[in-house]
Amino acid sequence: MRVIAATHQNLDERVKAGLFREDLFHRLNVIRLRLPPLRERREDIPLLTKHFLAKSAVDLNVDAKRLSESALKFLQGVDFPGNVRQLENLCHWLTVMAPGQTVDVADLPPELREHAGGALPADWLSALALEADRLIAIQPGHVFDHLTRAFEGALIRRALATTGGRRIEAAQLLGIGRNTITRKIQELGLEDGKGTDDQG
Repeated sequence: MRVIAATHQNLDERVKAGLFREDLFHRLNVIRLRLPPLRERREDIPLLTKHFLAKSAVDLNVDAKRLSESALKFLQGVDFPGNVRQLENLCHWLTVMAPGQTVDVADLPPELREHAGGALPADWLSALALEADRLIAIQPGHVFDHLTRAFEGALIRRALATTGGRRIEAAQLLGIGRNTITRKIQELGLEDGKGTDDQG
């Protein structure tokens, strides 16, 4: 008889804490395999999504749906705490609920779009692309202004933090003029930030 067992618990720690029988642990612990969670293998998401959408289409006797490039990028930024099963359930939901054959970010479940926190891609441009996709889906018409203000505000705050609040030096670090940084501070509502005087 062969037994295949799976768990998300750390059985070594549970045995030490007396929460799992040590003899049973050693009976099961013959060949141990670690399957990384989906958040550690985001590159698998496009292939898994295609497979699950095809499977759901067969199960429901409908044409298989496909995800747009922006929707796939969005999903690759989701943590998926429920791992592969959560992605499979999502694909089944999309097969039933998405209005068109091509699924876009706006067609994803609202709770997924609103709470898609977690790890972002390592490079900031990919992270920016994911945030743009998210905002296009939930705040169309305001994306450019929102992201531009957030970007400029972040740059100016970091420069001011580096210079101890001295605007002229911060402007030089950023490669912009003194009048520009003063105007941007006013436009972005950064006047209340601590130490934004020219006199440091």
